[in-house]
Amino acid sequence: MKKRLFITALSIFGILTSNAQDSGEFELGIGLGLNLANVSTIDGQNNTSSLTSFNAGVSGEYYFSDRWGLKAKLIYDSKGWSDGFITDENFNTITTDFKLNYVTLPVMANWHFGSNRNWYLNFGPYLGFLVNAEDSELGLDLKDGFKSTDFGFAFGIGYKFEIDDNIKLFIEYDGQSGFSDIFEENAGDAIRNGRSSLNIGALFSL
Repeated sequence: MKKRLFITALSIFGILTSNAQDSGEFELGIGLGLNLANVSTIDGQNNTSSLTSFNAGVSGEYYFSDRWGLKAKLIYDSKGWSDGFITDENFNTITTDFKLNYVTLPVMANWHFGSNRNWYLNFGPYLGFLVNAEDSELGLDLKDGFKSTDFGFAFGIGYKFEIDDNIKLFIEYDGQSGFSDIFEENAGDAIRNGRSSLNIGALFSL
């Protein structure tokens, strides 16, 4: 009985030691991606046409173990929608794209899985700060018509390719679903941001 307890204790100690060697590490990332952005009401109806745009950002992840980490990103994020309508000074209705640029900060739990922990799945809240807003046809500054902040849920899945002990490349799907109305004044249903992106980049262990 004592022998079994001793073996069990050694096994648990080995697992904890292994995780401790992986915990405390920090990983810095840089990346960019292609966005597909649109807006919709809360029930998913009245979806607009998607706007193709881009994102670029940096990330940092603190590892609690070889499976779990806390990941934060700072992203320049282009959102909005295409084929909307705006009225010019002569009251003509013009088809245009609405371009909303944010600095977005997601803070996510990051779960690493697979035999070599090359796959990862992350999820958590994000907060976005509106930088500018304009239409594509008239070039009007529309920032005053939109709320200065955007709040929602971020999620993603990706795969890391190891180059050496300290450098990895990654490819990931990254999504955001807004919770708050993007318009400053809106008498109808709340209109929320949504965007999906395919990102590539590099990770550096520090």
